[in-house]
Formats: sequence, C-alpha cells, structure tokens
Amino acid sequence: MTDPYRPGAPEAPARGGEGPGRAGAAACPPPRGELTAALTEALAREPGRRRLPGRVLAERADAYGDDLQLALHLCYELHYRGWEGVDDGWEWDPGLLGLRQVLERRFLDALRADAQGAGDAGQALEGLVRNRTDGPDVPRFLQHQGEWWHMREYAVHRSLYQLKEADPHAWMIPRLTGRAKAAFVTVEYEEFGAGRAERVHAELFAGLMRDLDLEDAYGHYAHAVPAVTLATVNLMSLLGLHRARRGALAGHFAVLECTSPPGSRRLAETLRRLGAGAAAIGFYTEHVEADAVHEQLVRHEFIGDLLAGEPALAQDVAFGIAATLWLEGRLTDHLLGAWTTGRSSLRAPLG
Repeated sequence: MTDPYRPGAPEAPARGGEGPGRAGAAACPPPRGELTAALTEALAREPGRRRLPGRVLAERADAYGDDLQLALHLCYELHYRGWEGVDDGWEWDPGLLGLRQVLERRFLDALRADAQGAGDAGQALEGLVRNRTDGPDVPRFLQHQGEWWHMREYAVHRSLYQLKEADPHAWMIPRLTGRAKAAFVTVEYEEFGAGRAERVHAELFAGLMRDLDLEDAYGHYAHAVPAVTLATVNLMSLLGLHRARRGALAGHFAVLECTSPPGSRRLAETLRRLGAGAAAIGFYTEHVEADAVHEQLVRHEFIGDLLAGEPALAQDVAFGIAATLWLEGRLTDHLLGAWTTGRSSLRAPLG
C-alpha cells in the first residue's frame, strides 16, 4: 500500500483545520517528469545517500515547464518549512545547491529574454500605477462573470504564496539600511499582523480558504497548481535567497504593493456577490485599505531611499518589475483561457 505521506506519493491527503501556522510541513507533491522523479527519490533519503539528478537532465528541462518549476519549488521550500519526511540537512546540501543553481540560471535566462519592460526604475514604478487597470484582468473577470468554482480555483492558485505572505520578502531586511529599511519593515510589520497573531495576513488567507470550503494547510495544493503558478511563487524565492538579487526583489515587492488595491476591491465585491463569509471578504478589504498606504511607502520611502544609496540597483529593480508582470501575465492568460471555455485551470478540478 502506498504511504500517502512519502515524498513523491500520488496525492496529498486532506488535513483540515491545521492552518498555515501549524508546525508541520506539507507532503512532497508527486513528480512531474524525470527531473522531479529523481529529486523526490533522493529527498526521501538522508543527504548523500542517493544520487541527485544530473546536470544534463536539469539543462534539458523546459525553463517554464512543470518538471523544472516543481524541482525549484521542492528546493526552495526547504528554506521555509521543509517537506514532511525530508531531512533538514538537505537545505544546505552542496549537491542540491549545485543542482538548484543550474535550474535558477535556466529560469533567469528565460526571464531576461522574455520579460521586456522599462529600463528605468522610475518609469517602471510610474507604469505600475498608471497601467494597473489596463489589459485582461482576473479580478475584473471574477467581479463581472465569476462563479463560485472560479473563486475557489483562484484561491488555490494564490494559496502557495498567500499562506506564507511576506515571508519571501523578509530576506530583504538585513540587506537594507536607513529610511529604506524603516519603510520596508513598516510594511512587513503590518503584513505580519502588527503584533496580533490573528491578523497575520497568512492567517487571514487561511480563513478565506475555510470560507471557500478549501483546505487551509500550508502547501496543501502544491500538487494541484500548474507550472505557470509555481513560476510566480518561485521567482520571489529565487530573488529573496540571493543578496545579489535584492534590487529585483525590491521591484517584485513594488508590484505586489502598488497593484493590489484595485484588484482587492474587485475581489471583495465578487465575494460579497457570491455570498461568501466574512473571513473571505475581510481578507481583501484588509488589502484595499492597507496597500493603498503601502504603495506610497514602497515607491517613495523604500525604493526611493534604496536607489539613492545604491543607484546601480536601478536596472535590477526595473527587471524585477518586468519579470513579475510578465509571469503574472502568463498566469492571467492561463486562468482566463481556461475559464472562458468552461475548463478548470488546475491540474485536476476541485471536488
């Protein structure tokens, strides 16, 4: 009989009521190709006891495909809560770090080739505010056409980040000084509940998941989301774990804070129309109010002071903005392409 908690098992079991604050880790999602099959098999043993996937296998995987993006996700989660049944020693295993470096280079090279945006950080920031209501928009679709099943699927896609909201960006804190640090920590402090555990945004999203009759356990839906979703989450981990990418991480952070209020307002209206509970509606109304203030702090105090002290980071900030918007655009195309034809946007429809 297959052990459902073994890394690489075919399905992640339901674990209701544990929430994102539980001490345990999620079960490894099942493999999606040769690369992740070899990787999950290695992670099921002690570090050094099983050969890791070779460089050739990593080099030939599609940079945006399921196999490579899931492999990156498996590596990155070792730096957050780890995986159930996976030895903590894997986090800094030299062989695994070498493999991750190859995967990261493939992903970054693809993004540099594909994500075209303003080369100037100031123009890119202004564009975030000026253009945030242009083009196809998932919250707008949900507001006017969304049904219950659309909203549930959207929550599943977002759960991989929202159940650890602000955690990837916290890597930025020790790399900042002065006004930039003060402004950044002010925003993060509010994301982490301003001293109140029940107001931590990850906990608020767990409440939304319960209101939508979804599992609220951290990482539960990693098996259900496609590569296009994993890529949006992997980007912030990639940027956060490398000090050299701090400028791009600042750009990523700016996108989240500067584009959030209009979308959050539409999502709150969608949930009211659908008759969702107070926790689900409250998650987005919280972001409408908070992120409107955060936008000003991020643009003028955080990034403004960061670039005043390190002007050489301007191009990296612009790249972070462009890469984030490009990946979010791919996710938008995927969601709307599925929903407008009546198909599920997940790897398997929700029950």
